[in-house]
Amino acid sequence: MKILVTGGAGFIGSNFVRMVLSEHKDIHVVNIDKLTYAGNLENLQGFLEHPNHRFVRGDICDGSLIARLIDEHKFDAIVNFAAESHVDRSLVDADVFIETNVKGTLTLLKAALDKKVPRFIQVSTDEVYGSLGPQGLFTELSPIQPNSPYSASKASSDHLVRAFGHSFGLNTNITRCSNNYGEYQFPEKMIPLMIHNALNDKPLPVYGDGLYVRDWLYVYDHCTAIWKVLTAGRPGEVYNIGGNNEKTNLEVVGLILDRLKKPKTLIRHVTDRPGHDRRYAIDSGKTMRELGWKPSVTFEQGILKTIDWYLANAAWLNHVVSGQYQSYYQSMYANR
Repeated sequence: MKILVTGGAGFIGSNFVRMVLSEHKDIHVVNIDKLTYAGNLENLQGFLEHPNHRFVRGDICDGSLIARLIDEHKFDAIVNFAAESHVDRSLVDADVFIETNVKGTLTLLKAALDKKVPRFIQVSTDEVYGSLGPQGLFTELSPIQPNSPYSASKASSDHLVRAFGHSFGLNTNITRCSNNYGEYQFPEKMIPLMIHNALNDKPLPVYGDGLYVRDWLYVYDHCTAIWKVLTAGRPGEVYNIGGNNEKTNLEVVGLILDRLKKPKTLIRHVTDRPGHDRRYAIDSGKTMRELGWKPSVTFEQGILKTIDWYLANAAWLNHVVSGQYQSYYQSMYANR
């Protein structure tokens, strides 16, 4: 099988590439990434020269490039990870989210349809469903009610994928995951940010009262679920992927501080983000029943693996938080 992976130098995409090349010897991956601030070739260390892997620096909005790659490689599937993905950044500047997440997905869909690519997998997010109350779970039939520019851009791209399947017969699937964590995550996201700050005895910025609830999914488990969808998903179906690990932000931060033997006095409650969704929780029952998938670790196991990885890879972490990251951090947290 030959697959085009977009955004394969980012957090989830690079973990997917590493998983596929490690566990499936007959798979050839062409990996396209624009290498923005969150795309990092260090995430692919040990795999860049893999005989079944080719990396291409490029933009998914470049239709001629995508068409050339499809003509050259005759892909069996496109798996679209490429996205701007941080809510806070979308609140400051939504334009790039529309460009990459909506226009980029449309470009890929048009190329896939024109070149008759057999499969198209759209990697999306539970944030398209909006916010839950204290009870209940998001299912694949939950209404789409995005509450941030980021989630609105992902919802828009999901609707395009569905429309291309319905209108033109393109064989598509959409996956919607809960909050990912794990190795190689850029430290604008909560868990690596808290690990980095705690290791450096810096304040840990926690939004509002810290009681926002998320369902946490270990990135390797997310990748194995996407693989199941790619190889066994029913055409046109949406599959939710969650870890069944609901935690408040304060609980997660507390676990990190305990593991690193740092005091909870490092926690700083900061001004909340606008329109902050209170709770997300995913029902993965359909994915588990139909595809035989289940998470391999509990959150307690996965968070320890994650912290230990960052401890063992301090050079990677120190490199990605240099330069542009410092100005971003100041703009996000200095005045909160």
